[in-house]
Amino acid sequence: MAAISDSQTGARDPRAAIAELPMWYHSIEVAPGVVTPGMFDLRPIVEKMPWPEVRGLRVLDVGTSDGFLAFELERRGAAEVVAVDIPSHEQWDFELDNRDHGPEFLRHVSGPTTSLGFRLAHELLGSSVRLQHISVYDLSPETVGEFDVVVCGTLLLHLRDPFAALEAIRSVCRGYFLCTNQVELGLSVFFPRRPIARLDGTSRLIQWWLPNAAGHRQMLRAAGFELVRDSGLYAVRFGPAHVPPGRSALRSLAHRLLTGADGVPHYAILTRPTR
Repeated sequence: MAAISDSQTGARDPRAAIAELPMWYHSIEVAPGVVTPGMFDLRPIVEKMPWPEVRGLRVLDVGTSDGFLAFELERRGAAEVVAVDIPSHEQWDFELDNRDHGPEFLRHVSGPTTSLGFRLAHELLGSSVRLQHISVYDLSPETVGEFDVVVCGTLLLHLRDPFAALEAIRSVCRGYFLCTNQVELGLSVFFPRRPIARLDGTSRLIQWWLPNAAGHRQMLRAAGFELVRDSGLYAVRFGPAHVPPGRSALRSLAHRLLTGADGVPHYAILTRPTR
């Protein structure tokens, strides 16, 4: 992702500004040689994703977090980029036994409200991406309009009802939908054609449905999308803010052999709505 010079962002020291935030989700180069200390680093895998052409188009990034994919869409020449995310920590799909304490924990580790990282990265990059606070479940032509391309990164596993979310996304997508999600590596390897998902909902990680690659494809088909092309399995690498996963050497080797890196297994699919 292209960064801009200090002279373009004014006198503010990017490193000092970055250090003021308690947590970053994405690793983003916000100035030459200055990268936010994110939990996850998408920079090595961004070209593995099956991107459609976005130049000159109106595009939407769903569940933007710190905004890596939104800024990437802008870098690729989109005419208008809208990034959406929930307006408060309370709107996460917390597990039943985590609803009382989950929002307070997130305020403690990531700040009093959402989108702090996005706003600072937006400022330092001199970005024109427009942020709108709205839940994915509430997307509609009336609330956000329609888009030529919609992108959604690593959101579905955090949703109690991913199909309702996908239907809402379909309602605003008039062209292509690029969806990437965490997948279960073992289930993807041993059951390459059978759609399977592991149900969580109790780990307090705000994770619900974790499909294998075939399951991810079937979720999109069931929500009214036809598949155009996919990425194959790849791994999103951990950033400096992520707690070491504690994997055995053998498991780390398996991840590297099957996905290209020791990270979180992902699978991206480019689709378009069936009409």
